[in-house]
Amino acid sequence: MTPRPTPASGGETPRPPRRTSPGATAPKSPKAPKPRSANPGAAPDEPDRPKTRTTKAKTAKPKTAASKAVKAPKAPKAPEQSVAATPGVLPAPPLDMVDKGRLLCGTHHDPHGVLGSHPTADGVVFRALRPYAKAVTVVADGLRAQLLDDGEGFFSGLLPLTDVPEYRLLVTYDDNEIDIHDPYRFLPSLGEIDLHLIGEGRHEELWRALGAQPMVHQQVTGTRFTVWAPNARGVRVVGDFNYWDGTGYPMRSLGGSGVWELFLPGVGEGELYKFQITRPDSSLSMRADPMARHTEVPPANSSVVTDTHHIWQDAQWMASRGERSPHEAPFSAYEVHLASWRPGLTYRQLAEQLPAYVKDLGFTHVELMPVAEHPFGGSWGYQVTGFYAPTSRLGTPDDFRFLVDALHRAGIGVLVDWVPAHFPRDDWALAEFDGRPLYEHEDPMKSAHPDWGTLEFDFGRNEVRNFLVANASYWCEEFHIDGLRVDAVASMLYLDYSREEGEWVPNAYGGRENLDAVAFLQEMNATVYRRNPGIVTIAEESTAWDGVTRATHHIGPGGFGGLGFGLKWNMGWMHDSLGYAAKEPVHRKYHHHEMTFSMVYAYSENYVLPISHDEVVHGKRSLVSKMPGDWWQQRATHRAYLGFMWAHPGKQLLFMGQEFAQGAEWSEAHGPDWWLLDPSYGAENDHRGVRDLVRDLNTTYRATPSLWERDTSPEGFAWVDGDAAEDNVFAFLRYDASGSPLLAVSHFSPAVRHEFRIGVPDDVPAWTEVLNTDAERYGGSGLHNPEPLKPEAAGHHGRPASIRITLPPLATVWFRPA
Repeated sequence: MTPRPTPASGGETPRPPRRTSPGATAPKSPKAPKPRSANPGAAPDEPDRPKTRTTKAKTAKPKTAASKAVKAPKAPKAPEQSVAATPGVLPAPPLDMVDKGRLLCGTHHDPHGVLGSHPTADGVVFRALRPYAKAVTVVADGLRAQLLDDGEGFFSGLLPLTDVPEYRLLVTYDDNEIDIHDPYRFLPSLGEIDLHLIGEGRHEELWRALGAQPMVHQQVTGTRFTVWAPNARGVRVVGDFNYWDGTGYPMRSLGGSGVWELFLPGVGEGELYKFQITRPDSSLSMRADPMARHTEVPPANSSVVTDTHHIWQDAQWMASRGERSPHEAPFSAYEVHLASWRPGLTYRQLAEQLPAYVKDLGFTHVELMPVAEHPFGGSWGYQVTGFYAPTSRLGTPDDFRFLVDALHRAGIGVLVDWVPAHFPRDDWALAEFDGRPLYEHEDPMKSAHPDWGTLEFDFGRNEVRNFLVANASYWCEEFHIDGLRVDAVASMLYLDYSREEGEWVPNAYGGRENLDAVAFLQEMNATVYRRNPGIVTIAEESTAWDGVTRATHHIGPGGFGGLGFGLKWNMGWMHDSLGYAAKEPVHRKYHHHEMTFSMVYAYSENYVLPISHDEVVHGKRSLVSKMPGDWWQQRATHRAYLGFMWAHPGKQLLFMGQEFAQGAEWSEAHGPDWWLLDPSYGAENDHRGVRDLVRDLNTTYRATPSLWERDTSPEGFAWVDGDAAEDNVFAFLRYDASGSPLLAVSHFSPAVRHEFRIGVPDDVPAWTEVLNTDAERYGGSGLHNPEPLKPEAAGHHGRPASIRITLPPLATVWFRPA
């Protein structure tokens, strides 16, 4: 370490050069703090402060075993300063040895009751704990009194005062002197109402009560640190501002709430910090803040003090998003993994490219794979350690706000994947946070997730449920997120999920349902919808659980109220339809029902049709590569499948890269194969044609209410022919609220069918082709129906009239009234 520069007077805790926090077992050696040159912590009407004096003395000697290994170079030695007490300062009453021992070993629950200033009958007692200091002086208007050195970092004195003044501490070290507010002269910065709500698990704005909050407290600028750790024997704050030595920074316990609090004057944005927790077995553990709103870039894992300065520009979007229910509006989402969509781009750089790309393709929403902080990039964000912090890999929280703002101003909604089912076991994060199971269930049979090696949340604990419910609101309110796609809902709902007999315990009624998880999901949905009009929650739920998208107060046949989600991924449709499309055309007639079965249950829930990241990784192949045949047939089937998907009841979701028929599986290491769209690539037109189709699908879809207005109503759909297995044909009608129809015909055979008769209503004078996935501009053969088709009186398919159409090979064709 280089010699410290000459300090200047400051009203804040000093900050040393930025560095990554140490591990839990060997914190770096504390040195004499280095003050800043400014004083943002001073009260507006505060008198001039004493100047800081500096002597060229040797660097303070390290006093820990860990620090002896690395010694800073010594500065030239100067004459020692006197540390004698100021005349008139009397010895304070002796510090109780129990209090002293608890402060030094980090187990004191009320350091403010010992440190700071305390009126007595004989005057005011001042006491400070400043390890490595040579002297501590109390400074106030008309007062300058040097305290007595009691040893082991303690300084105290009794001053003949009648009241406690507005004072500061002048702390002298071997090579500098700093001017600071005393953290232990402040009243608690968290109110009784907050503590009551936290205890009940009902604090809907928990992020405003816990964590690191820059603020002005008692007219002094600083940061309030609060953390929930009910099993801890003691908690200290450590960070850059104290050289990762928390000895002089113990937090106080706020009653029986389990919350610990400390206001640190002068600590502000950008500071690294952690909580040093003394566990029930007296061991120490260095932990990141569960409520941190900003973190270091992984693999570093310190929390970062932050505040927002973003000025939102999306007022029009926010005011209008609740005007129409998403069930009765166009909804096609483009799923994105931000870190790999265009590798290397920051949030702000993505804001320059992603909104324009998504808008050009006509999608109504983007769905972002988890953006909450996660230590392992290969988890794609599904193993979260920082539930309140957007990943720092791409920028700051305000940078992420900037991206959301840009998407909104482009008319694009933003959905985020949210992972409340489980969390990883990293020993610096949530696992046994305060030395005992806290966020996870204390019963290992209920806490250990069998599939992912992670821990499941204890949904029955008030504070844990509050942590998650508030987190859902946090993303919607602080980042203007328009919807949450909740991951792994099935793993939460069932006690026997991926568990064999004997590995799980039935609920109180002898069933397999996780009643605590059900109650949590209901509360989360009810809270988020109440607080954020216009948002939507989406469940990734892969079973037949009844009432996923039913209102929470509507009791179903199983005795449960609905879970309260707005939409649910239709995993059955995805599995069946992909299975059908992957078959050779000659075999598809034996699997015809796999394409029609979804309509048996289409209105049991409000569905999204997902072709997500999960379907194009781990050997499953990309969408186009799932299709049989040569390259032309693969692309043709890919296009026909998308046409069928966009016409089918339900909202749409398509993962990045599938919009231009990428042949390779997705990899988070390099993202989509954008080079396929390079004009210098010989097959560029093949891929660009598929992307052009996706653009036209979205454009036609958004302009055609019959494709989305009655998505959740049986009156919005009618089969024309669902039994043409020999022909590999599916024909159906979609209706809008006024009864205006769209006719969709999908043909999954490589044959060409001329004069193919389709039954239609007799109240439409003529039908015109509005979309054909076999168009030449998409890479198809160009067979189409160029003229309006007038119905004939010959009934067919149970309809009073019929039209004769040309069915191109491996294609979907849409018709609407001319």
